[in-house]
Amino acid sequence: MEEATCSFSDENLLGKGGFGRVYSGTLRSGKVVAIKKMELPPFKEAEGEREFRVEVDILSRLDHPNLVSLIGYCADGKHRFLVYEYMLNGNLQDHLNGLLDWPLRLKVALGAAKGLAFLHSSSAVGIPIVHRDFKSTNILLDANFEAKISDFGLAKLMPEGQGTYVTARVLGTFGYFDPEYTSTGKLTLQSDVYAFGVVLLELLTGRRAVEINQGPTDQNLVLQVRHLLNDRKKLRKVIDPELSRRSYTSESIVMFANLASRCVRVESSERPSMAECVKELHIIIYTNSKGLGMPMHKLRMV
Repeated sequence: MEEATCSFSDENLLGKGGFGRVYSGTLRSGKVVAIKKMELPPFKEAEGEREFRVEVDILSRLDHPNLVSLIGYCADGKHRFLVYEYMLNGNLQDHLNGLLDWPLRLKVALGAAKGLAFLHSSSAVGIPIVHRDFKSTNILLDANFEAKISDFGLAKLMPEGQGTYVTARVLGTFGYFDPEYTSTGKLTLQSDVYAFGVVLLELLTGRRAVEINQGPTDQNLVLQVRHLLNDRKKLRKVIDPELSRRSYTSESIVMFANLASRCVRVESSERPSMAECVKELHIIIYTNSKGLGMPMHKLRMV
């Protein structure tokens, strides 16, 4: 690990997270990878060890084009490293400032939806998996802006035959919390759907889920825009002003906002499934491309 990252040099540093630091590295084979190095204070080491084991356990059993690939891991004494495929374009949050046009945002939304739908489908490990920490910083983008979900340390395999897991500790990230999960402790697949809806709102508005520099009432994106999403006239106020008007049709924006509003409903039973989100995003992409006169050969259903 030291050799691959030039002794964990600052030049190789890609970012920092709750687990520790992430470095770019080059293996002896010449393959470029991302290496996550666990760096936690002593009182958090036990928690970090649990997340490390969950990540290795789940990702070593999963294989899907919209989930980041775990290449390997290292557990040597107290040292803990996770080695992933390298994602050239970083995470989605880094691009939420007008850098992505509307078709690319739709592509990212669809890729992330497919990844979550796969986790929820039971086809991966025989029972559904709740990610529990889905957010824009955990959506990584490759050279072609294909979205891949990362960071499975808080993921939960649902009890067999049950759609709900009751927990005393609410884990995740502020701004993406399912209100039903926070109030009752009941974790469901719909908890991920809520977080997915928040990411859809980030893609629509160009804003972050929580804006720390805003006043107390303006911090939470869902609370700011939820009441505007199904009003065509007011919807204009929330569209990212950096979006090129030539990259989207009004109809696709309305459909996208409607999907987002249903995903972030307070009652989990009123939210769509991730499989339904995938179907709707296919239709939204088709609608936008048709309206802009884009070639249809790019819209093969997958």
